[in-house]
Amino acid sequence: MLTKKEQRLRRARQTRIRIATQGVARLTVTRTNLHIYAAVISGEGSKILASASTAEAEVRQALGGSGKGGNANAATVIGKRIAEKAKAAGVEKVAFDRSGFAYHGRVKALADAAREAGLQF
Repeated sequence: MLTKKEQRLRRARQTRIRIATQGVARLTVTRTNLHIYAAVISGEGSKILASASTAEAEVRQALGGSGKGGNANAATVIGKRIAEKAKAAGVEKVAFDRSGFAYHGRVKALADAAREAGLQF
């Protein structure tokens, strides 16, 4: 029997294989209890073009100093931030890699915010 983490990693692996065949940049999302992280990785998968997380000092101050990075509001801030950074790096279109996490809650909030800020996926 697979553990919860092994199941998630298995789902993530299948997604990454599918995205690799497309050859487009991917927006990866990783979440922990305290933080949420997002990165735009080049189509070859070798270079990080942009990244954002609730662990960054600027973001923590924007969230009110409490550092509450484990909620949907924080995910929305990161979604907007990663979209701005990706556009600055010249990336308009990405494939969304949710790393095996359910498209719900914080992951969905981040994706919706990135779409509103102009990223296409």
